[in-house]
Amino acid sequence: MTLQMLYDSEDFVVMHMVADAESPADAQQPALVRHGFEIVDKRHGREVFLEGSWAELFQERLQHWRDHAPTQDEVEATLEGYAQLAQTPIGLH
Repeated sequence: MTLQMLYDSEDFVVMHMVADAESPADAQQPALVRHGFEIVDKRHGREVFLEGSWAELFQERLQHWRDHAPTQDEVEATLEGYAQLAQTPIGLH
């Protein structure tokens, strides 16, 4: 799994997770492939993992940010919306 930190502030961390395409040659079962984004809300100690259509929507948001250079307040407001989905305490990782 490849991890890339996309954003880190006092309140949030955003990681892009990309599963490795190849599974070990001696594996009995294929490796679980997960691609997505993890958003950690540092204030509340919770995280949410976006995959599938949620990850696609977030990827579109990232592209919009690349094209239009948002303010930190705009980024934080968007992440706050996603953080409301967060139900997993960080300690359970």
